[in-house]
Amino acid sequence: MKKIITIVGIAVLALSGTLFYRSTLLEREVVILSTNDMHASTANFARLATAVELCRDTVSTVLVDAGDRWTGNAFVDLAEGRRPILDLMRLVGYDVATLGNHEFDLGAAFLEEATRYASFRTVCANVTSHRDDFTTPPACVTITTDNGVRICFSGVVTNYDNGHPDGDNAIFEGLEFSDPMQSARKAIEGCERCDVRVLLSHMADDKDMTFASEFDGYDVIIGGHSHNVVDTLVGRTTIGQTGRKLRLVGATRIRLKGHKITDISYENIDLAGYVENREVAAEIERIHSNPELLASVGEIGVWVNRIGLADLETRLIAEATDSEIGFYHYGGIRLAELAAGGVSLATLFDLEPFFSKIYTMRMMPAELRQMIIAKFNDTANTKESHRIDLFCSTPYDIIVDAAGEAVDVRFPLLKEGRTYKIAMADYIAKKYPSIEAKDVQPLQIKVLDVLVKHFKEHSPVTADNTPKQRIIRK
Repeated sequence: MKKIITIVGIAVLALSGTLFYRSTLLEREVVILSTNDMHASTANFARLATAVELCRDTVSTVLVDAGDRWTGNAFVDLAEGRRPILDLMRLVGYDVATLGNHEFDLGAAFLEEATRYASFRTVCANVTSHRDDFTTPPACVTITTDNGVRICFSGVVTNYDNGHPDGDNAIFEGLEFSDPMQSARKAIEGCERCDVRVLLSHMADDKDMTFASEFDGYDVIIGGHSHNVVDTLVGRTTIGQTGRKLRLVGATRIRLKGHKITDISYENIDLAGYVENREVAAEIERIHSNPELLASVGEIGVWVNRIGLADLETRLIAEATDSEIGFYHYGGIRLAELAAGGVSLATLFDLEPFFSKIYTMRMMPAELRQMIIAKFNDTANTKESHRIDLFCSTPYDIIVDAAGEAVDVRFPLLKEGRTYKIAMADYIAKKYPSIEAKDVQPLQIKVLDVLVKHFKEHSPVTADNTPKQRIIRK
């Protein structure tokens, strides 16, 4: 009996020693595949599925998303619960994601339902709910891979001076947003017993880099929001971002010896090189079979770029409200181009997916000048500043100094001191700084409805691709 106990004891000690040796000396590898700002784009999901499957067949793999999963595709955004994108994410096998600003587009109660429906875990360290219909998400979660690597994922969403991410104030009622960088620092306290620490950040790459230069607690930052393609190293922190619309997938390769990281590398991989997964392709075909959205509403007679689309939208919202001048913002025009030919309702929704409404007001050139300069020099939302952000149906030139700051705006067709009736998208009226106007009228006219009506009544539609706005160095 004693001999049996001794043998068992030796076996246990030997097994313990083997496990200790494997956990402390064995080399292991994991890959984190990542997406961000897919904006309901479904076209490459079948290729993404193949890429993920091939990676999982080769190495321990975790699939994550850094926010803005919807808003931008009629077949997703007009479906119940915007579930088509969540169904595709389930098929591909996402593990964890953070919140982007567009996750809040339909309000907190909607987001709660979507979060419960989703197959992946959601993290966000800088939002706190004071509502009964929305649960505060965890600041971080830990995933243990099939080869025993413990990865802690924290998440943050961008926050502006108004106290919340981009969007109408009403949809954020009852939610409190703290500083994302401070929240990311605090969230890492929940990652003490992890081998790898990853921040899923929806606060833009410039802020990711600033954060990494000031705090080196994270091994990897997987970013979003700025729609840039990023592959860089700041200090000891690897930072990656895949742009937008699911054209690329990020691949973070992490090698460890025991619990110690020996190497991290990041790469953005073009999904065009992968064949489509048949099951996922069939689901995409089903999603895009809505006959109402596929129906033609007219045609456009010429190829138009973003400038031409801006010309069309500014002109139409002015005409629809008997205004003399129309304004639209760069970020609200969600298509980069539109080919000549038939135009469906889905295409117009892709151009104008935010259900934007029109405001009218009365302004003089001096007040327009102040609005344009303030936006151009904006320091609070830098991704929208120092560019032509306010498209306008009447020409104007922004005069900039040697430092690139706007100092004047010239309106060749307007008379100083005269008051003009202005039409603009509600996003500009609500969000842009330094707007001084009289007789401000929020209308219930949707920009999408204006576009649909015009295409139905005036096809083939034309637009001018010649820029009406210029930046001129002083």
